[in-house]
Amino acid sequence: MDLGLGDARVIVTGGASNIGRGVVHAFAREGARIVIADVDAAQATRVAAEATALGAGDVATAVGDLTQEGSAETAVARSVDAWGGVDVLVNNAGWSVPGFVAKDRDRARWQRTVEVNFFTAVAMTQAVLEPMRGNGGGSIVFMASEAAFGQIRQGIYGATKAAVVAFARTTAREHGRHGIRSNVVCPGLVVPAGPEAVGASSLWAVGEDAVFDDKQRAYLLKDTPTQRLTTADDVAGAVLWFASPVAAGQVTGQLVSVSGGYTMP
Repeated sequence: MDLGLGDARVIVTGGASNIGRGVVHAFAREGARIVIADVDAAQATRVAAEATALGAGDVATAVGDLTQEGSAETAVARSVDAWGGVDVLVNNAGWSVPGFVAKDRDRARWQRTVEVNFFTAVAMTQAVLEPMRGNGGGSIVFMASEAAFGQIRQGIYGATKAAVVAFARTTAREHGRHGIRSNVVCPGLVVPAGPEAVGASSLWAVGEDAVFDDKQRAYLLKDTPTQRLTTADDVAGAVLWFASPVAAGQVTGQLVSVSGGYTMP
């Protein structure tokens, strides 16, 4: 099935590592033109080359910290200046440090979590509204998390992702009349496919075992109906569907969990 994404102008935030990288690869296979917005220049360059090899129509990078004022507008300008607009925005940039509610008292870390997970999604969404309206519409896909529904050691992170869900649905209600669709993907835990899938600044750069050990894996899988962990490709498939004007042209304000059934919202 042709998803209608060939030559689509796509921006993927946090597009250089793990889930974001998988999303970039998926759009590349469709022949889309892609801006990889990421803080990690070296990893963004690597993924841009991978996307080109996979068949992307064109690839650009927008390196910068999207929590900083003006960075969102700069990233959007890369697509507008190069290709005349934006068709798809994937708000994927995210950051998490687990902590129990009773013990996680680092306010600076809370603030950073809010800025990376929520502020960047707000700023990028606001930045693409005008060019999307000028094009007659577009698709915004927000990356939330199963933690948005309440998970152990994910209190602050989960709260930011619940905020993303609310913001995405408000965007859908306010801008549907402009032809802009807004939807949410909630991934389960995604372990990087390998060391090449993450940059030096990624949470996973210290190694998979240091982040997620065998005991934690077993605990998660016992409540996962499909009995396997989610992959970046799994998540990317849902993103492509939401982004497609052919497959999901009448779908907005919706949420899908890609977690093997671990959550069923």
